[in-house]
Amino acid sequence: MSHYFFKRLALIIPTFLGITLLTFFMIKLAPGSPIEEKLQSAEGMKAQNFSQEVIDQIQVLYGLKVVLPGWYEHFIHSTNARFFGVSDVETQNWFRRSMVWVGENCIQYGRWMKSIVHLDFGISFKDNRKVIDKIKEALPITLALNLIEVLIVYFISLPLGVYSAFKKDSFFDKSLMLTLFTLYSLPTFWVAMILIMLFSSGEYFNWFPMFGLWSDGAEHLSRLGYLENILWHLVLPIVCMVYGSFAFLSRFSRANMLEVIQQDYIRTARAKGLTEKQVVWKHAFRNSLIPLVTLMGTLLPALLGGSVIIEQIFSIPGMGRLGFEAVFQRDYPLIMAIAAIEALLTLISLLLSDLLYVAVDPRIDFSKS
Repeated sequence: MSHYFFKRLALIIPTFLGITLLTFFMIKLAPGSPIEEKLQSAEGMKAQNFSQEVIDQIQVLYGLKVVLPGWYEHFIHSTNARFFGVSDVETQNWFRRSMVWVGENCIQYGRWMKSIVHLDFGISFKDNRKVIDKIKEALPITLALNLIEVLIVYFISLPLGVYSAFKKDSFFDKSLMLTLFTLYSLPTFWVAMILIMLFSSGEYFNWFPMFGLWSDGAEHLSRLGYLENILWHLVLPIVCMVYGSFAFLSRFSRANMLEVIQQDYIRTARAKGLTEKQVVWKHAFRNSLIPLVTLMGTLLPALLGGSVIIEQIFSIPGMGRLGFEAVFQRDYPLIMAIAAIEALLTLISLLLSDLLYVAVDPRIDFSKS
């Protein structure tokens, strides 16, 4: 088992490099430029109004334009002359432009990798703040929001799925399925708008705040009052986040439980005279958890990734909103930081899932493979 663990741990490094390299080049291939966004937002002018020299200086300032090493320039020149018969190194054909683009971005990626080893994710193009500071502010909010969501969803869905499996095709089972799939089919943004209109606008009720994470002046409340104020603001966002997950997880749990209770050892347990409660929770439930462990592999990155739609609608300054704004503003350091963190968490989650398989089912032994 330890051999398998260290082998998987070692595979995380090349996989992480591949994911971040692919993400880096995809971002650079996306249309638009952070320089254009910055000039337009700061000066209200388009990049075309500035000379190429000024734009080059800004690109160098933000690390978007780098000086290629001499050996690489020589390589481009010699390859260009061999295949196209062009000896002038300044000839701007498609081949030279492509090679310069690849060279510049490989150097930028190498510098970025070198900096993140020291947990330095760079400076945000938007406000010149450290990227790590912006993530530290948004991360606890998203983490708290998603932890509450996961606890509610699992706490309600698993018992519902188990109970439905043992009441298969009953009125309860069919009614529950109809109700949950109706909820599942409702778009999140539509439900959010309905909830805001009903419970926040004051037109019908004014029970919950419409936007934000806390009220003005909440910092002067006691700790308990401050916590209550935050939870009061989170009621509607959490309702929007959990209702759609009930159908998926409960039906998934029901299907797993149905498969397990048809096994011979369940019939043996009943024949031994165990109560139905003991059969369900001691013998059947544990084995039905194995497919759910697979879902746990995606849980950790989802916890920290945030919900873009919910955080945008309710103006919650979490990771989802931070990433959404970073993409629109072409904030490369922030995008890469979020992508790198989520990639690393995904790989760690998959490793933890494998370890959980062994904990849930002792018959699984990775050392044999």
